[in-house]
Amino acid sequence: MKKLFLFIAFTLLTLTCINAQPQEPDANVAYKDHSTRFTVITDGVIRMEWAPDGRFTDNRSFVAVNRTYPRADYKVRLSGSMVEITTAKMTMKYKKGGGKFTADNLSVTSAKGMLPFKWKPGMKQQGNLKGTYRTLDAYEADQYYYKQDLAPGEDPAMPIEDGLLATDGWTLVDDSQGLLFDNSDWPWVEQRPDTTTQDWYFMAYGHDYKTALKDFTVFAGKTPLPPRYAFGYWWSRYWCYTDNELRNLVRNFRLHDIPLDVMVIDMDWHYTNPGRGGWTGFTWNEGLFPDPAGLLSDLDREGMQVTLNLHPADGVAYFEKQYPEMARWMGVNPDPAAKDTIKWAGSDKRFMSGWYNTVLRPLEKMGVDFWWLDWQQELNDSRIPTLSNTWWLNYTTFTDMQRNRSARPLLYHRWGGLGNHRYQIGFSGDAVSSWKSLDFQTWFNATASNVLYGYWSHDIGGFYSDSIHHSINPELLTRWAQFGAVSPIMRTHAMKDGNLDKEPWKFDRKYFEALRNTVLLRYRLVPYIYTMARKAYDTGLSLCRPMYYDYPESKEAYGFRNEYMFGDRMLVAPVVTPMEEGYSTLDVWLPAGDDWYEWHTGALLKGGQTVRRSFAIDEYPLYFKAGSIIPMYANARNLRPNDEPVELIVFPGGNGTFEMYEDNGNDKAYEQDFAVTALTSVRNGNTLTVTVGARKGSYPGMSETRNFTLKVLASAIPEAVVVNGEAVSYRYDGDELALVVDIPTVDCSKEKVVEISYPANAMNLTDGLAGKFRRIRNAVYELKYRWAGTQLNDELSKMESINRELTSYPERLAPAIERFRENYGNLPAILDNQVTWSWRGTADISAEDQEWFLKFIRYNK
Repeated sequence: MKKLFLFIAFTLLTLTCINAQPQEPDANVAYKDHSTRFTVITDGVIRMEWAPDGRFTDNRSFVAVNRTYPRADYKVRLSGSMVEITTAKMTMKYKKGGGKFTADNLSVTSAKGMLPFKWKPGMKQQGNLKGTYRTLDAYEADQYYYKQDLAPGEDPAMPIEDGLLATDGWTLVDDSQGLLFDNSDWPWVEQRPDTTTQDWYFMAYGHDYKTALKDFTVFAGKTPLPPRYAFGYWWSRYWCYTDNELRNLVRNFRLHDIPLDVMVIDMDWHYTNPGRGGWTGFTWNEGLFPDPAGLLSDLDREGMQVTLNLHPADGVAYFEKQYPEMARWMGVNPDPAAKDTIKWAGSDKRFMSGWYNTVLRPLEKMGVDFWWLDWQQELNDSRIPTLSNTWWLNYTTFTDMQRNRSARPLLYHRWGGLGNHRYQIGFSGDAVSSWKSLDFQTWFNATASNVLYGYWSHDIGGFYSDSIHHSINPELLTRWAQFGAVSPIMRTHAMKDGNLDKEPWKFDRKYFEALRNTVLLRYRLVPYIYTMARKAYDTGLSLCRPMYYDYPESKEAYGFRNEYMFGDRMLVAPVVTPMEEGYSTLDVWLPAGDDWYEWHTGALLKGGQTVRRSFAIDEYPLYFKAGSIIPMYANARNLRPNDEPVELIVFPGGNGTFEMYEDNGNDKAYEQDFAVTALTSVRNGNTLTVTVGARKGSYPGMSETRNFTLKVLASAIPEAVVVNGEAVSYRYDGDELALVVDIPTVDCSKEKVVEISYPANAMNLTDGLAGKFRRIRNAVYELKYRWAGTQLNDELSKMESINRELTSYPERLAPAIERFRENYGNLPAILDNQVTWSWRGTADISAEDQEWFLKFIRYNK
C-alpha cells in the first residue's frame, strides 16, 4: 500500500490534467510562473513569453490583435524541472527557471506524422517562402532600375521580407519589440514598457500551409472583405484632368461598352502650384474642377466610386481651405495671413483626429468614397522612431472609416509590415514597364499571400516606360491586363506622359478587342471572385495562391513560380514573354489529381504533366478543374446591384460543387449578414444533373429573385432537358460549344434541379475545337486584309461560320463537327484551292499566303 501511495502521489505531482484548465481567465494558458507564460493559441501555435519582472503583455500588439482564442486541445506534463506541452502538431519543452529563452532551455519537436523538425532558439529557417515588400517604386522586376541613384556598394536587389511559411515546417514570429495598442476607444500606439522581454509565437505546420495561415488569423486578425465594387475595373492615370476631360472619359467607356466601377483621380485634383499646394494638398483646384461636388455626384449616378490621391506628409498649410478649422482644432492661430503650417504628426492622436475630422471628412461628405494614400516620405515617425508611417497611416485611416461610416472601409496604400493584411488594399507603386516587371509581378502577387497581403493593386502596363521604349507596347499592356483580370484588383495607371495613354479605344482593333474582352471577362468572374474573397476573410487564403498551398509535396509547385491558383478551382499560367509569329508559347504544369479544362481553347487536358501550349493575343492560359461548376455574371456592367443574372458554367470532365456567396456589397455587417447558394453538378452515365440549392441566409437589400442560366461547355445536343420535372427548351452557343438553359424558376428560396439527358453515343467536344473555330475566324479576317479580293471557297467559308451555324441550327451539330474536322485535316489542300479576285481576274493565293495562314492558326493536323 505504501508503494501504491507513493506511486499515486508521484503521478499527481508530475502529471497535470489532459486538456489542462489552469486557473486563468484564458483557459489556453498552459503554463505560467513568475517570469514565464505559455499560451496554446491553436494546436499549431504556442505563444511563448518571458518577462523578468513578471509583467506579461496583455495589450494587443500591431501583429497580434486578438488575446482570447477558441479552446485548444493540449496536454501539460510537469516533470521535475521540465515543462512539456504537447499538441497534435508539436511538443514544446522548457526548463523551468531557465531564464531568458535560449537553445539550452527551450525546444520544439514536431509531432508524429508531421514533417520532422526539432527547433531551438537561434535556429535559422532554410526554406522560407518569402512574403512581400513595401513597394515596387522604380523597380524593374526585383532590381532597382535607376542604379545611378544608389550609394556605392548598395545592393539593387529588392529586400523582400520573409513570410510566415517555410518548407522547414515551422516559423517563429518574434513580436518582442513590436509596438502595442492602448485600451482607449480608438486604440492608439504605445511602446512596450520593457524591451528586454521575449514575446514569441511559434507556428508548427509541416507542409500544411493553408492551416498555418488560418492559425495566424486566430491571433493576428482576419483580412477584411473589400466592398464588391473593388473587384471591378479601376481607371487611374497620373494626368492633369479637367472636369470636361473626366466626363468625356466616362462617355468613352460607355460608348465602347467597357465597364468601370472605380474612378481614381491622381494628385492634380488639388492645387499643386507653389503658394497654393504641392505634393501635399487638400483643396480642390477649382480652375480644373469648378463644381467638385457636382462632378462627384454625377460620377455617383454613373455607378462609380471615387478615390483621390493624398501625399499628406507636409501637413496642413495656411493656404488650404480647411486650415482655419484644423488650426482651431489644434489650438493654434487660425489666421491664414500668418502663413503657418500645421506639421504632420502621425503619432499625435489629437492631430490625426483633427486631420480626419476637419480636413478629410468634408471631402468625404462631398462624395469621396475612399483614399489613395501615397506616402513616399520618411519611413518612420518623428516621435516614435520604430513606428512605420506607412503601417500607422494604413491603420488610422482604415479604422477612422470603420468608426465613422456605415459603408465598408477601404483604402489603398503601400505595405507597412506584418499585420497590415487587416488594412487592404495594397498600392504597389511605380514599377518600370517591361516584360521583366510583368514576369516578376505574377510571382510577387501570389507570394504576398504568405503574409496574408492578398489584395495588391498593380499599375497594369507599368508606370514608367523603360529606357528603350518611350511609348506603350500594346502587346505588353494586353498581357498585363489579362493578368490583371485574374488578380485581386484590376487597375491601370501610368505616369504623366502623353505617350503612355492606356485608353483601350486608342489601340488598333486586335488590341482594343482583346483589352475590352479582358475587362468583360473580369466582370463575368466577379461572383466567383467575390466568393473566394469571402473565403479569404474566413480562412486566411488569399485569392492568388502559390501552387504549393495545394500541392506542397510536388517540386513543380515551387519550380513553376509564375503559376498560381486563383481561388479554389482555377489555375492561371500567366503569359510573361512576347509573342513569336503571333503566339506566346509556354510550359504549363498541370497538377495530378484533376484533369484541367483550358478555357480559351476548349481542350480538356490530363493532370500530372507539363505541357507546352501556345496562345494568341485574344487567348490566355486559364484552367478550371474538370467538372467545376462556377457562377459568373451574364452581362454585368456595374457591381452595385445585388440581383444581376448569373450564368452557371459547367466545365466538362467530372462532378463539381460550389457555394456561391453574396451580401449587401458595401456594408459592414457581412460577418453575419450574408447568403449562400449551394451548386452541384453530377454526371451519371448519360445524365447530367445540376442542382441550384435554396438560398440560405439573408442580408439587407437582398432580392428575392434572380435569373439563372445554365451553360454546359463542350456539350453535345441532348435528348431532353428537364427543370424541376418539367421539360424546357434550350439554346446552343456555337462559340463555346455550350448548351444553354434558362432556368424558369427565379425564386431564390426554391431549389432548382436541371436534368440533361444525352444520347449514348454523344460526341466528344473537348479536343480544342472552340479554339480552332476562333483561330480560323481570325485568320480569315486577316487574310482579307492581305488580299481584299479573297472569295472564300465553300469549305473555308463553312469552317469560318460554323459557330453561327451551330448557334442557329444546333441539330446539325454532329455532321457539322465531322465536316469541320475533315476539312481541318485537309486544310492545306483547301487553301491550295482558295482564290482571290482583282481587276485582272482571279488567281490562287500564293504559297507564301498559304503558309502564313497555317502559321497564323498554329496548324497541327
